Amino acid sequence: MEGVESKATIRARERGYYNLDKMWHARFCYKELKGDLGYQEGVTRRDPSSVIQVGGEYYVWYTKSVGETKGFIEGKPSVKVFPWDYAEIWYAKSLDGYTWREVGCAVTKGAAGSYDDRSVFTPEILVHKGKYYLTYQCVKSPYLCRVKETIGMAVADKVDGPWRKLEHPILEPADNGVWEGDSDNRFVVKVKGDFDSHKVHDPSLHFFNGKFYLYYKGETMGEGMFGGGREIKWGVAVADHIEGTYIKSPYNPITNSGHETCLWEYDGGMAAMLTSDGVEKNTIQYAKDGINFDIMGTAARLEHVPHAAGPFRDGKPCKRPLDGLKWGLCMVSAKWDYIERFELADIE
Repeated sequence: MEGVESKATIRARERGYYNLDKMWHARFCYKELKGDLGYQEGVTRRDPSSVIQVGGEYYVWYTKSVGETKGFIEGKPSVKVFPWDYAEIWYAKSLDGYTWREVGCAVTKGAAGSYDDRSVFTPEILVHKGKYYLTYQCVKSPYLCRVKETIGMAVADKVDGPWRKLEHPILEPADNGVWEGDSDNRFVVKVKGDFDSHKVHDPSLHFFNGKFYLYYKGETMGEGMFGGGREIKWGVAVADHIEGTYIKSPYNPITNSGHETCLWEYDGGMAAMLTSDGVEKNTIQYAKDGINFDIMGTAARLEHVPHAAGPFRDGKPCKRPLDGLKWGLCMVSAKWDYIERFELADIE
């Protein structure tokens, strides 16, 4: 009927869906790696960092652990609860990006009583003024459902280390939630608090607009489920100096969806791929100011969207929106998680 529009049509017109540039539409294909990062019984390798190139070789850092996951068992706080529990940050090298040689441990757990004495995992790498900076997730013992998780940093003068860990976390959860009762149940709260009152993790550090932008995934105490999946959002904390102090943005949370962070610089702003959770999952977004993101396109399925993607960072300005996703490494969830290569497929 002339002059009548459905809600779907009105929504698409008002939000500009049909005007989205196809250059923001991402499709991916995948290739099995050769060497040491593929599937291995008894060993978990997951959550690869971005890939960088130094001296003609590619480098990647990742979470590595051994042994089976048991989950949370009441009265047994020492059992391995997640694949990333009792983990260390290891690294590997490659001459071609396909065949990888595992080199060794870059960052290990801290001494008993320290903020990272249980596990360190989910690393990201930033090269700045000739130094190397790893940011990563930390857990202090015992690993319980209600344990708070933080973000740490390690610094090296050379890409192969040695790495110097900072004495304290560079980011911690908001301290404004209130648990209900003494049971180890993360869903039972009196007050949920901010979106990051329980955990801050999956860091992605960028030197942007003359400051250091630490993007991260937040989990709230008493997390719920809704029509888009888990109640997961991203935040950002900004610092004048790379080792901190990092101040959380008043605009947080800066997304309403997403899981592992994946961002790259483009055209004077920040582009991001949001996956897994929320009503805006599997979208490509862009913020000229690095904070206020708009949906620009989608991350479509040829097979799947890269899980915990670590794109190759060549240090050059991106000429096209998705140049920051041309290729990289991602994880495959299995009995023993492992790493594969993703590549951006042609959009024509």
